[in-house]
Amino acid sequence: MSQGPRSGLYAVSAALLAMSRHLEVRDVLKTIVASARELLDAQYAALGVPDDHGGFAQFVVDGISDAQWKAIGPLPRQHGILAAMLHEARPERLADVRKDPRFEGWPGAHPDMSDFLGLPIRDGDEVIGALFLANKNCPKPDGSCGFTEDDEELLTILAQHAAIALTNARLYERSRELTIAEERSRLAHELHDAVSQKLFSLRLTAQAAAALVDRDPARAKGELQQVAALAAEAADELRAAVVELRPTALDEDGLVATLRTHIQVLDRAHSARVTFSSCGVRALPASQEEAMLRVAQEALHNALRHSGAPQVDVTLERYGQGAVLRVTDNGSGFEPTAIRSAGRHLGLVSMRDRSSGVGGTLTVKSAPGKGTTIEMEVPGG
Repeated sequence: MSQGPRSGLYAVSAALLAMSRHLEVRDVLKTIVASARELLDAQYAALGVPDDHGGFAQFVVDGISDAQWKAIGPLPRQHGILAAMLHEARPERLADVRKDPRFEGWPGAHPDMSDFLGLPIRDGDEVIGALFLANKNCPKPDGSCGFTEDDEELLTILAQHAAIALTNARLYERSRELTIAEERSRLAHELHDAVSQKLFSLRLTAQAAAALVDRDPARAKGELQQVAALAAEAADELRAAVVELRPTALDEDGLVATLRTHIQVLDRAHSARVTFSSCGVRALPASQEEAMLRVAQEALHNALRHSGAPQVDVTLERYGQGAVLRVTDNGSGFEPTAIRSAGRHLGLVSMRDRSSGVGGTLTVKSAPGKGTTIEMEVPGG
């Protein structure tokens, strides 16, 4: 096999372990490309995932700077050698890609490439991507291809494992989408129930006020004040539920920014003071960040709806390789053992399930009249 900087069994093992370490599709694609380029000692590597419209849904590169990539322009279409990888589904090893009759040129900012090795990534009969390498770092006498048959065999092994890693990542993301859909359905039902109850009470109170206007104006005034209070509560329920249904994208903004935005909205929507602070938190695995966000939302909902607390404080701090989340209120509190026997009251079972599902722990500290602290710790990755 090619004697690159990390050739041999160790290099192959390291590349496969790196691919299996990630669950997000984009992270898997980047790892596959970087592993292939390092393993075969190439100057450039790329991986394209086709869409259904003759182009690429995703195209990840390694060996090209961000500035170069931006200057190159839009994602490539499926033409020339790229099309061969996707439609003919066979390996291509060329001494000079520019001399191939299928070559159709590059954008002006594209780096110059000569020898080329590419092959499809397949899941059964379906081509789910194409892996490309260019400019082998080795002597090339008489314009020959630097990539060898051994390189092609090694890349084939890598592509087979890449197909498994990519398929697993897609299944994981699909599973997350289904979880989010279920969560939204649950929240929609909660929204419907909560607001419907408030509106029903609002209607009855308004009818009572109307009946009392002539014979008991003072009581009518009290009923109208209750109408105003119920309307405000209904508006608060709606705002809180909408925020939960449409959280800021964790993938784009991260946990700290998402929590900060969420808490700023709650602070404006409720009479209680809601604060947030964070310190030294690193990016966490996506599943842990999502679990922490959901536990924070559940704990905040409890504090703002049930505790009567004038102050709710949320902190997120680095803890070893992971993080610890605390939601503390100075409200009425409760007896944790009594609540535990009541089953799913206050969502404690759900919060514990979310925490344990990502390898974390959940601690509940509370006492009647002493407020409540919900603490969640995750290990990081």
